[in-house]
Amino acid sequence: MAVVIASDVGKDVAGSPLVRGVSFKLERRDRMTLSGRNGAGKTTLLRMIAGQASIDVGEMSYQKGAKIALHDQRPPREQHVSLREYVLSGASEIVAVEEELKRLEQRMADGDYEEATLNAYARAQARLEHFGGYRWRDRASSMLHGLGFKDADLDRELSTFSGGQLTRGSLARALAGAPDLLLLDEPTNHLDIESLEWLEQYLVTMDAAIVLVAHDRWFLESVGTAVLELEGGRSRFFAGPWHKWRQEQAARELALGRAIDKQQAEIARLEKFVERFRAKATKARQAQSRVKRLERIERIERDPRDREGLSFQFQRSERAGRVIFELEDGRIEVPGKVLLEKAELWLERGEHVALVGPNGTGKTTLIDTLAGERPLSAGKLRTGHNIRLGYLSQHAENLGTGGTVLEAAQRATRLTPNKARALLGRFLFSGEEAQKPLDGLSGGERQRLSLAILVNSGANVLILDEPTNHLDVESREALEDALRAFDGSLLLVSHDRALLDAVGTRTIAIEDGRLNSYEGGWADYLRVREERRAAELAAKNGRPAASGKKAAASRGSGSGKGAGKGKPPKALPQQPARSKNQQREAQKLEKEIEKAEAALAALEDELADPSAWADPDASARSSERHAAARRAVEELYARYERVAG
Repeated sequence: MAVVIASDVGKDVAGSPLVRGVSFKLERRDRMTLSGRNGAGKTTLLRMIAGQASIDVGEMSYQKGAKIALHDQRPPREQHVSLREYVLSGASEIVAVEEELKRLEQRMADGDYEEATLNAYARAQARLEHFGGYRWRDRASSMLHGLGFKDADLDRELSTFSGGQLTRGSLARALAGAPDLLLLDEPTNHLDIESLEWLEQYLVTMDAAIVLVAHDRWFLESVGTAVLELEGGRSRFFAGPWHKWRQEQAARELALGRAIDKQQAEIARLEKFVERFRAKATKARQAQSRVKRLERIERIERDPRDREGLSFQFQRSERAGRVIFELEDGRIEVPGKVLLEKAELWLERGEHVALVGPNGTGKTTLIDTLAGERPLSAGKLRTGHNIRLGYLSQHAENLGTGGTVLEAAQRATRLTPNKARALLGRFLFSGEEAQKPLDGLSGGERQRLSLAILVNSGANVLILDEPTNHLDVESREALEDALRAFDGSLLLVSHDRALLDAVGTRTIAIEDGRLNSYEGGWADYLRVREERRAAELAAKNGRPAASGKKAAASRGSGSGKGAGKGKPPKALPQQPARSKNQQREAQKLEKEIEKAEAALAALEDELADPSAWADPDASARSSERHAAARRAVEELYARYERVAG
């Protein structure tokens, strides 16, 4: 049975349509993600579904008795209750069921065994089981732990928490109530990677319909089962995971672009004929016929709001020395707490390094130290030759206060007004946008302005602290493309795992107060981390630990000392020589892999044609063929690894 059904729903703002034609049907365990640029109406639609905003067109219907919970970015109204009390207040219906059970149990203890009393007790018991049983309070506490809170936090008043902590508390409150329909607006904000992973696993197992807005692409892919696209006042529902929707969207954009080009060529041909033969008596009738055809053509155009998109690249950087940073025996501390002791870090020219670790472990403090924003408590920090550093802090603090966007850009770049306007236009500050007061900018606007200043800096070393904060998906992808093409050195702190995986060539993790280095991007680090956890669990349970490659991988390429690329790992035990049969099998598999990769490349060329994505059936067939071809390559590689050792 559907939990919620939207039928041609629409909303107007200031007399103009914000969204139109929104239709979808969600059952339990359906998880729909909302896609659209900032301002497309995603948050408004969530509030419409929650009944907190009016519906101007269409209808929204719900399963009878469905409980709805909305988590958004608004802070809690209550400030003088404890975190525990606040979270449990989201489960008032469960508390009511418990009280009903106590009342009925007392009646039965007093001798009331009427059928009506027993039936009421059975219904209340079933209702409590639906909410998770008598241990729901323990589960609520585990949710808080999963979202990064400690036991000592549970009885603190809300007024003592930061804005980010309150947002996480609001998320825990929405989850604790066991809703039938869960609405989440940016649930990934203020979560570290560990909490993000916990939330992903929790949402995937929830027996509820979920609608969510998020800009974290890894999260969207892990959680979503459908996408509702909001763009330019229009809406489109796509049944399928996020990556398949992105494939369909790209194919649609390609087909639209070709259709526009074809129509414009036809219009130009007709206009040229009319212009040439309008005055000739022998051709006047034909010219008039073409004029009428031109008038009847329904022009294919992109919505102006669809054209807005971030697109930029960093300048080619001046060559720096081979070593960018070298930290030896470093101590990183804040008042009353040592975050890192005997830390070693090495960054070379051209490296793109991701720095990861839970919130509070010292990532921002470490990069502040490397950037010269705070002193090193102990140890040595050497900085290389000819370094031009560009630093983007988490809160865009380098913008200053007062004045307009244009004035702030000129202050930071020393550009002339015209050149500063040209720079700002690439970051979506065109026309009147450049005259916006700096103090009134949104988080996303401040981040875009900071990126514009950074791009103009000519830096050959970038240190970026959460650069995707407040950016929508399209802007994140534009940043990702620019960073991948950046030829200088990069040290990146981010909770955006898609960005870490796309950009990072090495990962430095803060683990147990030490810096450990791992070759590869986020997915490589994740694999090593999971193998290490599996080995630790096996050792704990008395099973033999993994051997060979997996055991070596689970130790990582650095622990404590030697978290730099230049430190060689210990030699591994030599592998036994392969037999002739294994060598022949390996050679055979190499040829099969070559053929499979060629077939995959040919298929990808074929699927570049928009006709392969022209309708849902064709799109599904194309996706299945592509997935099968990729699977064939991956399976051959897996066989090759087993044979090649």
